[in-house]
Amino acid sequence: MLAHVPPSRRELRAQAVHRLQVGMFGLAGMLLLVSLANVIMDRAKFIDESAVNTAAPAVEVSETSAKDPLADMGVAPQLPVTAGEKPTVTLSPAPPPTPAPTVRAPQP
Repeated sequence: MLAHVPPSRRELRAQAVHRLQVGMFGLAGMLLLVSLANVIMDRAKFIDESAVNTAAPAVEVSETSAKDPLADMGVAPQLPVTAGEKPTVTLSPAPPPTPAPTVRAPQP
């Protein structure tokens, strides 16, 4: 039968030092993680503030673009068309039809 042997003073001290080391490394890791998160959040706030300040004065309002923006992009014709300006229409013939592909049924 084995009898329980209490740990010696040296073993108790080694366990205490190990626990202390693990705790200190844990605290240092958490401090590092929180500091990194704080730096990232500060940089994000700084970038957001500078982006808002530089974008606001760059917007200029012009009356000519507000009248017909589709015509300015070339998507729609400029309206109104005056009597002197007749729109030109060009018609091209349709391409000749192509025959449908033939499918052969498999032979039994």
